This record gives sequence, structure tokens and C-alpha cells, in this order.
Amino acid sequence: MRRRVVLPALIVVYLAVVAYITLNPAPANPAGNPLLRSLLRALSQVPALAWVNYSVVEFTANILLFVPMGVLFTVLLGRWRWWLALGVGVVATLVIEFTQLFLPARVSDWRDLLANTLGTLIGIAIVFALPRSRR
Repeated sequence: MRRRVVLPALIVVYLAVVAYITLNPAPANPAGNPLLRSLLRALSQVPALAWVNYSVVEFTANILLFVPMGVLFTVLLGRWRWWLALGVGVVATLVIEFTQLFLPARVSDWRDLLANTLGTLIGIAIVFALPRSRR
């Protein structure tokens, strides 16, 4: 019984957070983030990690943002409807990217569709990797 109440509530909160992060008309300026600048500067000094730049960090953040999408919707819809969870992730991304076309401070990018879909797939894989819970 608790799962029927908690899971939808978690999904609503998660989707609200994703909407805020991706559709906020005044996004945070990553160039103004001293911690991120310092981290990227430090990584650029390590030859094996010199390839890590803002674009890589943003792509990775998009993947991580959508891992919960895969987990939550696969659990909600059931393991054998994992493809619906993937569809939810893709449709959510398409809606976000389309909406960003009309927000002057936002940029719509095909790489976001790739990263978000990958994140959703990782979330689905996590559900399959965990043992099934008994009722």
C-alpha cells in the first residue's frame, strides 16, 4: 500500500526538479561557478584527464539527471514494460528540448537527447540488476 502512495509522490517531486533544472528561464551560469572552474582547471593539469571539459561534465550531468527516470518509471510500470519507461524518458527529453527552443537563455541540443536516453537506459538496467523484491 505504501508503495502505491510513495512511488507516485517521488515521481512527481523528481519531475518537478527536472522541470526546474531544465526549463528555468534563468539558468545558472556555469562559467560563474568557481568550484566547477577550479575542478576543470585541476583536471586539465592531469594528462590522463585533460580531455574533461565543461562539455563532458554537462553531458555526464544530463546522464545522471535521467538515471532516476529509468529507475522510477521501470518500478512503476513493471520490469517487463521497461520499454515504456524508456519511452517516457525520450518523450520527456523531446518536450524539454522543444520547450527550450522558445526560452532565450536556453539551448536545445541533440546531445541532450542522447545523454538523457542513456541515463534512462542506465536507470532501467539498475532495476534489472537489483534482485526482485518479495511482496
